[in-house]
Amino acid sequence: MAARDALVLTDAAGQFEWTMPIEYTIDHTRRLVMATGRGTLSGDDIFGYQQDVWSRPEVNGYDELMDMTDVEKIDLRSVDRIKQLAELAASMDTTKSQSKFAIVAPGDYAFGLGRMYESYRRLEGRSTKQVGVFRSRAEAMAFLDGGA
Repeated sequence: MAARDALVLTDAAGQFEWTMPIEYTIDHTRRLVMATGRGTLSGDDIFGYQQDVWSRPEVNGYDELMDMTDVEKIDLRSVDRIKQLAELAASMDTTKSQSKFAIVAPGDYAFGLGRMYESYRRLEGRSTKQVGVFRSRAEAMAFLDGGA
């Protein structure tokens, strides 16, 4: 299990770990990238995750799960960043196969942003990922496992 950029700091009182707002694991057997957001997510965090993970050739065509359950705040500066992210993500899609991207967003704000992202991905001609936004992880996994 690999997490994105964990930093271990030591101070006089001991040691503590600080993790990035988006952690992910890659399950090569299931061909699935599972990401979890925590705390406050910035546009830079989200774009950094997109570029870090999806520039790896070994995950081309993999499905993706982004769980936003533990995200307390999303700070994009502008909703235009959602369109920019959809364009960037579509430009990184493989043309060899279709895949799915499930977003778990129980909160209304994250759910709304997820639906906006889903719409922009549908409008993007280069997109080969089917995007779905769900209130629960169980619904998202059903989508990834073959449900519509």
